[in-house]
Amino acid sequence: MRIVVLFNLKPGVDPAAYEAWARGTDIPGVNALSSVHGFTVHRTTGLFGSDAPAPFDYVEIIDIAGIEPFVAEVSTEAFQKVAAAFGDFADNPQFMLTEDL
Repeated sequence: MRIVVLFNLKPGVDPAAYEAWARGTDIPGVNALSSVHGFTVHRTTGLFGSDAPAPFDYVEIIDIAGIEPFVAEVSTEAFQKVAAAFGDFADNPQFMLTEDL
């Protein structure tokens, strides 16, 4: 199963501060979860075939073993601190659940 997260930063958030936190805390923390097969964060650079900006600044891809073990791990008190910090940066992130065809 894969979770795709689309988001912009909150007004006033410095992208460099978010990206430093993502590299130093979020990416290694999420990748350390046993229910996660892989986690990457991507900065968007535009829309293919257009000069228009992308509608979202960042995309996260989280490959998980299953929703139940993932929810159990992210519900811990320790991980909730990481989630709260993400909430300080991200403006209304959209978490989309997917499945392979």
